[in-house]
Amino acid sequence: MSSAQVISSDAGAMLSGRIMVVDDNSAARESLLDVLRALGHHVVGHPSAIVALEQLESVSYDLIITDLQMPGMTGIEFIRRLARRPHGAQIIMITAHATVHTAVEAMRLGAFDYLEKPFNIEQLERVVGAALERGRLLDKAELPGSSATDSSPSLIGNSGVMQALRKRVQQVARTNETVLITGESGTGKEMVARMVHACSDRAGTPLVSLNCPVLSAQLMESELFGHEKGAFTGADSARTGRFELAHKGTILLDEISEIELPLQAKLLRVLQERSFERVGSSKTISVDTRVLATSNRHLREEASKGRFREDLYFRLNVVPLTLPPLRERAEDVAELARFFLERAAARLQRETCTLDSHALALLQAYRWPGNVRELENLMTRASVLSLESIITADLLRDWLPAELFESGIAIPMLPASMPNSTPVANLERTLTVTPATTGNLSMQDMERQLIESTLERFNGHRAKTATALGIGVRTLSGKLKLYGYSPRAKSLGKTA
Repeated sequence: MSSAQVISSDAGAMLSGRIMVVDDNSAARESLLDVLRALGHHVVGHPSAIVALEQLESVSYDLIITDLQMPGMTGIEFIRRLARRPHGAQIIMITAHATVHTAVEAMRLGAFDYLEKPFNIEQLERVVGAALERGRLLDKAELPGSSATDSSPSLIGNSGVMQALRKRVQQVARTNETVLITGESGTGKEMVARMVHACSDRAGTPLVSLNCPVLSAQLMESELFGHEKGAFTGADSARTGRFELAHKGTILLDEISEIELPLQAKLLRVLQERSFERVGSSKTISVDTRVLATSNRHLREEASKGRFREDLYFRLNVVPLTLPPLRERAEDVAELARFFLERAAARLQRETCTLDSHALALLQAYRWPGNVRELENLMTRASVLSLESIITADLLRDWLPAELFESGIAIPMLPASMPNSTPVANLERTLTVTPATTGNLSMQDMERQLIESTLERFNGHRAKTATALGIGVRTLSGKLKLYGYSPRAKSLGKTA
């Protein structure tokens, strides 16, 4: 796997890895293998832990997914055996609802996380991606003569804000203090949280995460603190909460602003006293857990409006980390784009695409409301749909709203005066659009004027116009239709 540096998100394309699946149920095993293959991983399956141990003598994997209940050797014993020998893989346990308490032992033996049956593809993809990323961070941190934070395996870019962020992560990681990570959606808050954990003294212990927005208040309390059998309708067995699973490790509360106010009070107590009770129990449980929290909202502002407890905000905001939006570090776009193109090419098993100068200028002028996640998705889409190895501005432009561009974008432009004998290949030049040259024109208006002037120069000849503009005839025809062009009209927007 690549050791390139990146802030990403699990909503984007995940890392590809070598995965072993151990499950005695052939139907369940093959189903899991099919899903993992479809996600782009290299996978192998085994019907028993005994067979799996034999293969691990000669073959290494990035991730091992094992069922709990298996004949001959259980999943717990399998993990215990793995803990006694170097194998380099992250481990995910699959457990039935009635045996969820065994996940505690599995994670204390070194398992990264567990999946409780039944689980869906999104859950699988999220946990597998997080496990592979953690393994990549640890591998980078263990390289001779390197520091995990100095080499910044998860932070692409040499802009000033990224250099400052790297230094702050280095300062924060080695402590046990609570960290609040804020930033817009898509900036990579969860990735930075995982980097903080991987570079900390708790790196060998579980990082247990909880996506707060997806759960109701009742389910949220049970997920955080666990519950006893019969605590509420549907509680058919006891459940271990995330704080308990993260004992001696780290818990990540993703988008913590979505936790409802009544539960915030209970969360405050855990942060203050490091103790809690399961739902339906009066027994106090004490834990040694580091807390990382993320939010895409301004919690101080939320607290002033009564939507978030002010005392909880101050308890969380011990060490703040703020992630910059991509539009504030445009100088990092080229490096990020190259990384995502390389990763897409590896998944697609094809030649890596590159950006031409106009395409790169387009990306650097865009405001990126979806931040790094949007750039990653765009580079993946371009890699899939581009018919050539060079990605042009024309391919990208249709996917980027014109109103979301900064001034200073470079676009193809034709000279105002030009002899008819000039070869079409030499007609293109670059115009840098600034407020002085555009006035109140939108990007769409500028594109429309450019097409109009070029059409007039070539007396309406579409093929020559398309060639001069560096776009395809079909794309040109689509834009002419969009702008209301008629062959009998002298300009765009006029009807016959």
